[in-house]
Amino acid sequence: MLCGNGMVAIWNGIAEEGRLDFYQWHIHEHMPERTAIPGFLRGRRYRAADSETHPEFFTLYEVEGFEVITGPEYAQRLNSPTPWTRRATSHFLNTSRGLARVVSSTGPGPGGVIATVRFHSPNANDREVARDLSALMRDVMQYPLLTGAHLGKADEAATQVRTAESEGRSDYDAPPSWFVLLEACTVDALKAPVQALLQHPAVAKPQVGRYLLEYTRLKTDAAAG
Repeated sequence: MLCGNGMVAIWNGIAEEGRLDFYQWHIHEHMPERTAIPGFLRGRRYRAADSETHPEFFTLYEVEGFEVITGPEYAQRLNSPTPWTRRATSHFLNTSRGLARVVSSTGPGPGGVIATVRFHSPNANDREVARDLSALMRDVMQYPLLTGAHLGKADEAATQVRTAESEGRSDYDAPPSWFVLLEACTVDALKAPVQALLQHPAVAKPQVGRYLLEYTRLKTDAAAG
């Protein structure tokens, strides 16, 4: 299961000339900075597992509750970007970001691979979509080597708030509406549960990505390793 009831989900590519700087910034400044915010519990970064997955990176922050990512501490960080943040994000490509509520989360723990499925639903009744897809999250856990199935609903108003960090950037694509995260031990283990999701009538215009875990950050001092 996820650590909390809220999450920040970010998909982004990176220009080749900014790749090394991105890695250094993300590991040594950005993720420690984010996980130091009260209520942020864990950060994870993933890299595309195949050439069909775009954009290349997926980052997930798990937070205690949705109010954490609409609160003053997170807003203060977004409105006070460091020089390194400005430099690193200037090389971002095809960024999609969602501030989301965890609608449902099940499974024994994190896996080494993850499938992200961003989608819109033809059903305008969010409660029905949440009910039906939450049931599907429980059902797909029957597949072997699956370790987690999570449903998120992005908050459009919160996601669209412009901050100093996003000012002047042209790399943003449309934010997700709904998304599912499926965690597993192997990439092959993702095939059947992803297909089950894509066949569900509540899922339309899906964007599927398969990612390998690269880095995890908890609330530890840099010296803790």
